[in-house]
Amino acid sequence: MAAASPMESLQEAATCPVCLEYFTHPVTLECGHNLCRACITQCWEETTTAASCPQCRETVQQRNLRPNRQLANVVEIAKWLGFQAAKGAGGGGVCGEHQQALKLFCEEDQTPICVICRESRPHCTHTVVPVQEAAQEYKKQTQTERQNIVSQVQQLWQFLEKQERLLLAQMEKLDKAIVTILGLSSD
Repeated sequence: MAAASPMESLQEAATCPVCLEYFTHPVTLECGHNLCRACITQCWEETTTAASCPQCRETVQQRNLRPNRQLANVVEIAKWLGFQAAKGAGGGGVCGEHQQALKLFCEEDQTPICVICRESRPHCTHTVVPVQEAAQEYKKQTQTERQNIVSQVQQLWQFLEKQERLLLAQMEKLDKAIVTILGLSSD
């Protein structure tokens, strides 16, 4: 899938094909593909066959993991540029992990996420909606809740007013009884 802009192309190039996150300690395999060191190690731990590249399936020597420092630098630049672009696009809503604008809302985790987070393992199976849609739904829910609160408070006021009338009526009866008793005893 071709990226729509140079920024998206840069982010795609800085993303591990296994975890779909920005590369962490990128290494280059003999076949030329790059992966996070932890991702390739985990892939190889889970297999009983010869070590191979998760992208092209070419058999590779496990000892020939070469750190890719240039790619690590590119990843840092991509993160910084993504952070700057997100800041310029919408202000403070920026993913702390990917420095991308928080344009989506994960309904399962009840949290805003970026486009890269959506493709990552923690969120790839979750229901995700645009932040604006989630905000509109939240506004509807809060409006409904606000109306419920107003209704409940009105019911409480009515109950308290009724209780006040009953208690005042009882006090008046008690006052009359006291006057009657005092009037009888003073005669």
